[in-house]
Amino acid sequence: MTETVPAPRYTTYVPLTDLAPAPGNPKRHEVERIIESIRTHGFVDQPIADERTHTVLGGHGRREALIEMQARGEPLPAGLLLDDDGGWLVPVQRGWASRSDAEAKALNIKLNKIGADGGWRPRPLAAYLEDIVTEDAALYDSLAISADELDKLLHQVDPETLPGAVNEGQVPVLHLPDDGGEGLGGDGLSPDDDGRGRLVTCPACGHAFTPGR
Repeated sequence: MTETVPAPRYTTYVPLTDLAPAPGNPKRHEVERIIESIRTHGFVDQPIADERTHTVLGGHGRREALIEMQARGEPLPAGLLLDDDGGWLVPVQRGWASRSDAEAKALNIKLNKIGADGGWRPRPLAAYLEDIVTEDAALYDSLAISADELDKLLHQVDPETLPGAVNEGQVPVLHLPDDGGEGLGGDGLSPDDDGRGRLVTCPACGHAFTPGR
């Protein structure tokens, strides 16, 4: 007979009002962007609890976003449950306990920093962005990728290495409204631009689109 071993990490649903933040949490959050993400995709990233301190180590921004959404009277996000009194119950990862305040603070920083430090692989990211912008422009806009970020990315991508590239010999081109190119008016916009922003040509397929609309 196989012996059942208790899970070292497990998920429980905790009242939103019981999610206590770590004292002095140093991470800033773009709460409105987190709210938009939860509205679009549901609640998919569980906060992480510290059993020793009974506080949240990872998930402060999600906690703030849920509190704000509830205060605004928004409907229960997908992924949460309601208790008998109508309170929001949040899935939380349990089972980890820090050995000291210093370790708790170190993990708090690592949970926020390590993923961001890794950066992006330009070619796969460009391919992902192409798929998203062609299939759902609103989803692309929700990524909030600035024109400068996209500019830097596309100049790192060799279009010949992108899978399914149509214009294999094409260098990534950024069409700026004031680049003085053929067909542009004296104010730097083509006659039918009507104030629209810059166009970006994807190196994968040559599709031109306006980022961050």
